Amino acid sequence: MEENTATLDIRAINEKIERESAFVDLLTMEMNKVIVGQKQMIERLLIGLLGQGHILLEGVPGLAKTLAINTLSQAVHGSFSRIQFTPDLLPADVVGTMIYNIKANDFSIKKGPIFANFVLADEINRAPAKVQSALLEAMQEKQVTIGDETFKLDKPFLVMATQNPVEQEGTYPLPEAQVDRFMLKVVIDYPKMEDERLVIRQNLTGSFEKVNQVVSLEQILRAQQAVREVYMDEKIEKYILDIIFATRYPEKYNLESLKPLISFGASPRGSINLATAAKCYAFIKRRGYVIPEDVRAVVHDVLRHRIGITYEAEAENITSVEIINKIVNQVEVP
Repeated sequence: MEENTATLDIRAINEKIERESAFVDLLTMEMNKVIVGQKQMIERLLIGLLGQGHILLEGVPGLAKTLAINTLSQAVHGSFSRIQFTPDLLPADVVGTMIYNIKANDFSIKKGPIFANFVLADEINRAPAKVQSALLEAMQEKQVTIGDETFKLDKPFLVMATQNPVEQEGTYPLPEAQVDRFMLKVVIDYPKMEDERLVIRQNLTGSFEKVNQVVSLEQILRAQQAVREVYMDEKIEKYILDIIFATRYPEKYNLESLKPLISFGASPRGSINLATAAKCYAFIKRRGYVIPEDVRAVVHDVLRHRIGITYEAEAENITSVEIINKIVNQVEVP
């Protein structure tokens, strides 16, 4: 009898998720009108949005990173702001400050660009640590304190930070503890030749499609709640924990060779985000339950910035992605 009830429950969840996720295709189609070929980036943006997380994007200049988040904000009719990180930027330039008003003989609060639904932190590694930490407080607490007043940030709230992997001059590497605040680190590559041909044609003719609002902010907030209801079996939970623990204690998973290559493993935030991202991926695929493939689809983006590699690994040119591959191939799939 209990089994029947469980089956019915999963069926009910599945039907609900199928209803709630109907907008995903609409949103993707609308974004594809403007952004050509960056399918993975669009998918990861949606995972970040639905999972109430934030995204760190790494890629060379000119891969439509700014365009992607701007297009998403137009398609859901959210407010958008862009902060260009530079070495002389101050925390007040991000969160806002108190300004003295001579007429009123009083201080008034001027809110910064962080007060938006979609915030693009462009080239985040160009600003010093105090500016990065001001942004990360807002990301974690979803609130900002200016003077003695605390303001809640608008919902949904998504920060997409970009960093350029090419240049080293005038950049400040993000500390591990700060990088850990990002749900996903997505590395994007050059477009395929056919896609780039289309990009060239669009730019030369100036025939850019207008992005229409296809989803409301209320629908996004409802979807964020619905994602939490996606069913995750205990076996999948154990699979996620096995992957995380294998980054910390590889020798327990017959991966002794990885021990000297890993300086530190994924944090508990890693396991939370891996579970959340897997649920979001299932939601995007319009399923009410998580399967191992969902975990495998997002594992690289969730963990690539959460595994510290030793000098030995660097000397052998071994990256965190290769370590994740070995772990995923070794850990038993339920």
